[in-house]
Amino acid sequence: MNFDFGPEHEAFRSEARDWLASHVGGAADRRAWERTLGAAGWIGIGWDGDGYGNRRATLTQQVVWAEEYARSAAPPRSGHIGENLLAPTLLAHGTDEQKSRFLPPIAAGEELWCQGYSEPGAGSDLAGIRTAAVREPDGRTYRVTGQKIWTSLAHEADWGFVLARTEPGSVRHHGLTFLLVPMDQPGRIEVRPIRQMTGTSDFNEVFFDGAHAEQVVGGEGEGWRVAMSLLGFERGVSTLAQQIGFAEELAGVVRAAVASGAVHDPVVRERLVRQWAELRTMRWNALRTLGSSGDGGAPSVAKLLWAGWHQRLGELAVLVRGAAAGVGPADWSAAAPYELDAAQHLFLFSRADTIYGGSDQIQRTIIAERVLGLPREPKGAV
Repeated sequence: MNFDFGPEHEAFRSEARDWLASHVGGAADRRAWERTLGAAGWIGIGWDGDGYGNRRATLTQQVVWAEEYARSAAPPRSGHIGENLLAPTLLAHGTDEQKSRFLPPIAAGEELWCQGYSEPGAGSDLAGIRTAAVREPDGRTYRVTGQKIWTSLAHEADWGFVLARTEPGSVRHHGLTFLLVPMDQPGRIEVRPIRQMTGTSDFNEVFFDGAHAEQVVGGEGEGWRVAMSLLGFERGVSTLAQQIGFAEELAGVVRAAVASGAVHDPVVRERLVRQWAELRTMRWNALRTLGSSGDGGAPSVAKLLWAGWHQRLGELAVLVRGAAAGVGPADWSAAAPYELDAAQHLFLFSRADTIYGGSDQIQRTIIAERVLGLPREPKGAV
């Protein structure tokens, strides 16, 4: 199978590379960077539809853009949840009014989104959701009450898409509704950052206390269908861009192994070569399945592959440095209890790779039940 890009794709690559080279570093903060991307039409190039301020691109061009973005050392995206998750969901299930209202601000980098799925008592089991939404007497407003957890970028988001139970007494995947909730509701929505092992707070707890929501996507009670559709958008072109970052991290680990002399250990050498070979295999598999909708297990297989690979890379990153890996790059202070270098951050953060975005256990269950046709796993009462 030929994985090379043609001349027309390389021309697009040159355009993307030149634009990034002239703009990366010019934005004052991540929100400003989103607006810069939006003004040039680089947000939403993978959407199945145009006219919202986004430029169109083929699937291969989307891969090229994602790869060049990863190589350019551009800032981490704050708008990827709206662009890559909500937008395709609205294009598939939203009304014309919802598309016209929400897609242009996402394409312009003006409105940021977060995803309200996981809950403390449900984890990766979306069918165990307990957050409730009660319809007001006006017939169009819902009052949302409950708690979400591990909500990425909730502290920055303007809106959140929330899976809530709208049918009292319903269980499992029945009676769920997909709601669009404005996050700026003082007294009704509280966002609490979760401090991680790395010392940073990328995830949040979100508490809803009668928060108002008026927008329903896909119809009341159809939340499970919409949510499953959205999960299919989570892994695609972005996986290839992710692998560019992985390759750069692996190169750093190799350099550290050479500098420390650990590369002369045959066991370490074997592990480094295995990491390289597995990363190449993941790339070929991602290209092979790109754009394919016939393999329902492909997203779960991809998640299992990269999560375990990245976690093993984090372990290697500290192993090759020996005792030096236990010493931080700066002295302790009350203001900054500890600082981490890149290898230490990789090791600690990658411990979560096999949990967030659907734990390994959940991914294996999906493959067992939906692909292999094995008996369904017994579920406890909700």
